[in-house]
Amino acid sequence: MEIDPTREILKRLDAMADRSRLSGMARYGIRVEKALGIAIPELRKLGRETGTNHDLAIRLWETEIHEARILASMIDDPTKVTEAQMEAWVHDFDSWDLCDQVCGNLFDRTRYAFRKASEWTGRQDEFIKRAGFATIAWAAVHRKDVEDEQFAVFLPIIRAESTDDRNFVKKAVNWALRQIGKRSRELHVKAVECAEQIQRIDSRSARWIGSDALRELTSDAVRERLGV
Repeated sequence: MEIDPTREILKRLDAMADRSRLSGMARYGIRVEKALGIAIPELRKLGRETGTNHDLAIRLWETEIHEARILASMIDDPTKVTEAQMEAWVHDFDSWDLCDQVCGNLFDRTRYAFRKASEWTGRQDEFIKRAGFATIAWAAVHRKDVEDEQFAVFLPIIRAESTDDRNFVKKAVNWALRQIGKRSRELHVKAVECAEQIQRIDSRSARWIGSDALRELTSDAVRERLGV
């Protein structure tokens, strides 16, 4: 009898479940109605054992189980991901951690990463907008194959969206700005200038974003690493 890989993975996830963790997850703003309470390092270990499998990733996502969806982002093949899949998945985001995991494990490595990030930063849905900036932030770390100029074009968008005071958005805007500024000496100069401009905007969220980004970007640790 042929083994159903989806069923086998779900059995393993159920065996790994620790529902005593759910209350703690909920305190951090994570939706737990369909969660099992499995830590990210455990999911990464299972992902390495499972290996890359696009079809399995799609089926795991369809289960709607929180950890199954995170695992799906870990095993999917970014070369097989379509724009339609990215749009479908981003509309399913209901927690900041699911958003950040999918963007950092998968979306930022796809051929559509920069196009979708630009689109999503202009959307109104809180988690979709966060996904745009999270994709930018992760790409700044992971995408060594991309020229710095492709990240510089996001700075005006970051400045424009810095007045959005929703918690999950403003933190992602700040995150994207900091990661761009830590990518290279050239981007550091541009990101610091952008942060200073944002800090002068008459908006509580903008002032926080600018000040917090400047605190890290002008720190001794960052300056030493970049040689600035």
